[in-house]
Amino acid sequence: MAERIRARRLLTEQGWLEHQVLTHEAGVITAIDPIPADDPEREVELLVPALIDGHVHGGAGVDVMDEAADALARLSLAKAAEGVGAFLATTVTAPLPAILSTLTRIADAMASPLPGAQLLGSYLEGPYFTPDNKGAHDPALFRELDLAELDRLQQVARGTLKVVALAPEKAGALAAIRHLKQAGIRVMLGHSAADHDTTMAALAAGASGLVHCFNGMRGLHHREPGMVGAGLVHPDAWLELIADGHHVHPSVLRLCHCCARDRLLLITDAMRAAGMPDGHYLLGDYRVEMKDGVVRTDTGGLAGSTLTLLGAVRNMVQLAGVPLEEAIRMASLAPARLLGMEHRLGSLAVGKQANLLALTAELNQQHIWVAGREILPAPTPLSFPEAGARQGAKESSCI
Repeated sequence: MAERIRARRLLTEQGWLEHQVLTHEAGVITAIDPIPADDPEREVELLVPALIDGHVHGGAGVDVMDEAADALARLSLAKAAEGVGAFLATTVTAPLPAILSTLTRIADAMASPLPGAQLLGSYLEGPYFTPDNKGAHDPALFRELDLAELDRLQQVARGTLKVVALAPEKAGALAAIRHLKQAGIRVMLGHSAADHDTTMAALAAGASGLVHCFNGMRGLHHREPGMVGAGLVHPDAWLELIADGHHVHPSVLRLCHCCARDRLLLITDAMRAAGMPDGHYLLGDYRVEMKDGVVRTDTGGLAGSTLTLLGAVRNMVQLAGVPLEEAIRMASLAPARLLGMEHRLGSLAVGKQANLLALTAELNQQHIWVAGREILPAPTPLSFPEAGARQGAKESSCI
């Protein structure tokens, strides 16, 4: 049966439309029409596409690597509670049997709908990294690139492996990038000490972009632009950003917006502590501590985040001065385009899947629909304050 949602403002790829009614049926948007301006009835203030978290390890006390049968279902509900309609389940560096087992569980979970956000597939973050900029990955478990091993990972994943992250300075990296691209898998570059030229060569070979830009890689220097510099200037490189105010300074968020506006991907990189109380948690085999919502290793390094994706959108608006419609697209249409799914996800248009997010004027979540099904009870914001709630920002400007 068709359902109509009346919105004061509705976001399309062309911009905001005022006083619109969206109709969806059987999980698909069937119409977007104006309603009379003199009709006072409005069910929601803002109607936007449900967000897509293209890089998330866990939340609500569970991790993608957990063997518990309900782990992905619980994560699915946790993601819906933060405005996410679809996500990629992201692994961490682990022994190869554990990775294979996780990819199998993800493929199995995609056989039937999860109770919350839609599972789009898997994102392999590790073990093909180098010790420099290892982050919270165990370097003792890093592996060399091997095309036969990559094929085995794809076979176990049964077509659900969407992204592989690797360090481009590793032996055989360019051949691996070409091999994965031919198989339709995106390659992201990170946890690496690669220089500018090595990164450019990897992007030319078909890599799609950078894993959580500025984090886990060689930074920007005026005589050696590094991996960051290559990503900022390459016209086709997607840049993941953890916009929590901790991983990347607000001024750097503005810099990224100036250089790579339409190539920015907001991610959470969230781990199991997201939405949980402060305390000690495991990220892979690493024991980490969350204090005031920030997760660190015992050496003080950042270890994932507790960020919500809707919080990342708010932070880009409040900390970086990004227009709301652009911030939303960084967390919806941009990841859909990276994954080649923009024909059915990422924006509100007739014929696309009815993944919808209703927001208040203060950008708080009101309702969420996944494939036309409203996720109930109505989600409430997670308890940890976002960085944007603690800091102000002037509107960014690019010269």
